[in-house]
This record gives sequence, structure tokens and C-alpha cells, in this order.
Amino acid sequence: MSTVVIIPTYNELETLPEAVKAVRIAVPDANILIVDDNSPDGTGAKADALASADPFVHVLHRTEKTGLGDAYLAGFAWALEHGFEIIVEMDADGSHPASRLGALIGAVSAPTVPGAHYPGLAIGSRWVTGGSVVNWPAHRLFLSRGANAYARIALGINVKDSTAGFRAFRAEVLRGIHLEEVNSHGYCFQIDLTLRVLDAGYTVVELPIEFKERETGESKMSKNIVVEAMKSVTAWGWQRRFGKKNSTSSS
Repeated sequence: MSTVVIIPTYNELETLPEAVKAVRIAVPDANILIVDDNSPDGTGAKADALASADPFVHVLHRTEKTGLGDAYLAGFAWALEHGFEIIVEMDADGSHPASRLGALIGAVSAPTVPGAHYPGLAIGSRWVTGGSVVNWPAHRLFLSRGANAYARIALGINVKDSTAGFRAFRAEVLRGIHLEEVNSHGYCFQIDLTLRVLDAGYTVVELPIEFKERETGESKMSKNIVVEAMKSVTAWGWQRRFGKKNSTSSS
């Protein structure tokens, strides 16, 4: 099935070439879409150079940095317009193992049980059995585990890593979950889409990965992203218990 790996970038000049190389080695038949938010460090120009040298690499330039969620939504729109059947999210900083791309793509390319429905979303998960995190300080481990535990309890879902940013969707799923209504960012964006996929009746599968903390550059995590996620998850959980089930439609 035709696949595109979307890699959003903002000041990823040092890590982007290796990320692209790793994807091309792991899944040679997949295309890559780099979505650059007008990086001041020259990442956009580097992306253009990579695309000029490889017909499987494409670049979408955005004029400003408005958040990870907006970057992925722009990438999704491009991918759907160009007819890709499997759409993958992946970071540019080397934290997501390209060696697991084949497994993620395969999980949404075929049913897990003969005659069963295809999973709509496959997540590269840090917190299922076999998953792990390398080189994270204790406070980051606590934050991620806590955020995911809170999301499970508040939303009543059974996904252990709903904040994960390494994931593969079937295109038909993205077409059916009202992306035009999504207005979330960071951790919150990933939880939002996970919840929408589940509420639309699709299966979510989690595959273990080894997540490595970036070695260069700066993390995009911020206090505002965490606060947004906590507020939104609390509101969605309240609505799911006492209001309409598809609570993210107003997010």
C-alpha cells in the first residue's frame, strides 16, 4: 500500500538528514514529506536539497510555527490529496526507531485476525510490554507515564501511550474523524486523534519501541503543552461521562 512518512521540523538542521536516511533504508518504497515551519536555522533549505536529490522526498513549507498539531494537519491534508493509503507520523530528532516503521505500517496494512477489520491506527508505544525509554531524566519519565495514566482513567480508554508521536494511520480513518475540527497541539494533539479514532469505531494497536532521547537540539516540550493537555483531557473526560461521547468534536 502506498505510504508516506510525515516528518515535521523546526530547527532540525543537524538531525534531519540522518532521519531521512534512516527512513529510506527501513522502508525504501515509502515516500517522505518534510513539513517545515519556517525554521530559522536553515532546515527548510536542507529539506529542499534532500528532496532535489531524491524523488521519494517532498517538502511542505509553512510560513510560521503554529504547533505540532497544525504541522501534522497540513501534512495529512497533503498526503490525502496525493492519494497515500498509509500515513505515518515520525519525529526528526532520532528518537523514533526507523527500524520499527515496517511493523507499524504492516499493522495497519492487514487485519490481525483473518476476516477482522483492519486496525485504523498503530502506535509505536513506550509503555507496553517490550517498550522502553533511553536517556530520559526521572521527571520526563514521570510526566509521560503520568499523562498517559491520567488519559486512560479520565477518558476511559485502554491505550497505554496515547501521547506517542510515532504512529501509522489508514487514510480512510483520517478522512472519517473530522480533522477540520481538530484544534489541539503537542501531547494533546496525539491524545485527541487517538480518541477520535476509537470513537469512530476503529481499533488501535500498540507495538513496543525503544524511544531514545534526542542527542542534539532542544526538546519542544513546554509547560504550556502540558497544561493544554491536562485541561483538554479533563474536559473531554467530563463530557464523555456526562455529555456526548464524541467529546473531541469541540476541541
